[in-house]
Amino acid sequence: MNIYLDYQATTPADPAAVAAMQPFWTAKFGNPHSNHRFGWEAEAAVDVARGQLAQLLNVQPESVVFTSGATEANNLALKGVMARAARRRLVTVATEHSCVLETARYLEARGFVLTVLGVGADGLIDLAALEAALGPDVALVSVMAVNNEIGVVQPIAEIAAAAHAAGALFHCDAAQGFGKIPLDMPGFGIDLISLSAHKIYGPKGIGALVLRPGLDLEPQMHGGGQEGGGLRSGTLATPLAVGFGKAAEIAGARMEEDAAHAEALWEAFLAALHVPQVINGSTAHRWRGNINLRFEGLDGDRLIADLRRLSISSGAACASAKGRHSHVLEALGLSRAQAKASLRIGWGRFSTEDEVRAAAAMIEEAVLMQRRTAA
Repeated sequence: MNIYLDYQATTPADPAAVAAMQPFWTAKFGNPHSNHRFGWEAEAAVDVARGQLAQLLNVQPESVVFTSGATEANNLALKGVMARAARRRLVTVATEHSCVLETARYLEARGFVLTVLGVGADGLIDLAALEAALGPDVALVSVMAVNNEIGVVQPIAEIAAAAHAAGALFHCDAAQGFGKIPLDMPGFGIDLISLSAHKIYGPKGIGALVLRPGLDLEPQMHGGGQEGGGLRSGTLATPLAVGFGKAAEIAGARMEEDAAHAEALWEAFLAALHVPQVINGSTAHRWRGNINLRFEGLDGDRLIADLRRLSISSGAACASAKGRHSHVLEALGLSRAQAKASLRIGWGRFSTEDEVRAAAAMIEEAVLMQRRTAA
């Protein structure tokens, strides 16, 4: 039995999202920017998808700018804001996704001022430290909603309020939070939010940047200016937009059900795991579809090698592909050895209690074997 528990890396597409996309690969193949029947049909479908995303965020559909994914959305948000801002400083957090941190460092190398705040051992930002770091030179604060490695949920509304009190904009990378936790943009005070379809059972290759009305960003791709009134150029992939919209609609309808399912799997997994372990990051403020476990003194990569029937990871997929260690776990204060002794395990809508119990038994066996070998 092969068990997939790497839901933070990507999710299987919901069959309803796949079905919604199907006609737009074939009969309804028009370019949504064309001025004829085929184009209008595709444009109407994109508009529906735009509305489905907007409804989940309590904004107007025209606020949604489709992108190729959350990485592009984050790049557009940070570079686009800073290029037009009179202020020169950007504030972010050490546990952000690499596409935010690398974009921030890119801006720093080009003359902007960068402040990277630390977090506590629980992975949460210290609001007092954030307020102390803010000042009249800060243009943008960027903090993710749900961490991709440890599942910690940041106090987004409080962070946004602190940013606004300093006269700054607030950007939120919600790739891991959208569709899982409530994210009311105006209610939370979010100015810009980045989304990804393949984290919510939609297709890969599409995301969105959603903007508060009236924001002035510098485009990062130039051409026809098809999206956002010229903010983003390129022909939209209608099938992907349709799939994203359907996935968002389903996520909104199932949000409480999916959260309860994730909680039940969390409890079942821990009840079935009978070896000493430490949960990295807060358990109280967390998306329960993500558990990051540390097995002191062991090698996580060796454990993964011994778990060939179990698809899990030692951290973010982009970092694992390049053999990088986890900057998130190090930001919690873990040593390099402790970070290497950690596993990220994620379940979701299509995971079962039998699967998580079986996974716990596999992990337990691998841990005991490695400890016996090391003895």
